[in-house]
Amino acid sequence: MPTMESVGFAAFDEKRVNVSLNDTNPLTSDHAVGGILKRAVDIIIASTALLMLAPLFVMVAIAVKLAAPGPALYGHSRVGYQGRTFRCWKFRSMVTDGDRVLQEYLTQNPQERDTWERDRKLRNDPRVTRIGAVLRAYSVDELPQLINVLFGDMSIVGPRPVVDDELAMYGTAAPIYLSARPGITGLWQVSGRSDTSYEQRVSFDTTYVQGWSLVSDISIILRTIPAVVSSRGSY
Repeated sequence: MPTMESVGFAAFDEKRVNVSLNDTNPLTSDHAVGGILKRAVDIIIASTALLMLAPLFVMVAIAVKLAAPGPALYGHSRVGYQGRTFRCWKFRSMVTDGDRVLQEYLTQNPQERDTWERDRKLRNDPRVTRIGAVLRAYSVDELPQLINVLFGDMSIVGPRPVVDDELAMYGTAAPIYLSARPGITGLWQVSGRSDTSYEQRVSFDTTYVQGWSLVSDISIILRTIPAVVSSRGSY
């Protein structure tokens, strides 16, 4: 069986973020929220979508490569189910030296540093390329996460994937977040996306996990379509 490295993906060492789960919490169990049913639906949707979208993947990859030097795909560490970290795949929408560009920008714009530290988002992110801005506007950059769904790292619908240092911002809600697989779409994505505060994002994720049902997943998927088309809150 081919490995991630053999098909051109960078090697990645899995680790686990240590967050104590409350044993009395009914959400913490041996299975992620939604169990086998949710996982089966994920596999069906992800595999079908990957087959149908294969030509689009090729075209986007070529466009990304032509727009700026660097790989077409970008993988970044995210915290997943039960604190396991995984490489979350996206079409690259930023310059390859993004960390340096961001730090220089924040140093020159102190008010933007406050926004970044509060929301982890910038409306005019200096790292984003022109083609990247288009991909982000319509969430095309997130389509490679269908691969993460097949590997079991993510779900079609779930909480927003976060990095290690963001998990602390969930406070007492962190165990609830860790009881589900992160999603390509979710309640946050269809409720304003980047136009919401971080506190609201945590609330959306908590509400989703605690009230999960297959009907709610279907509803969020259907609401995702107009949210993506309108590109509201995407930056």
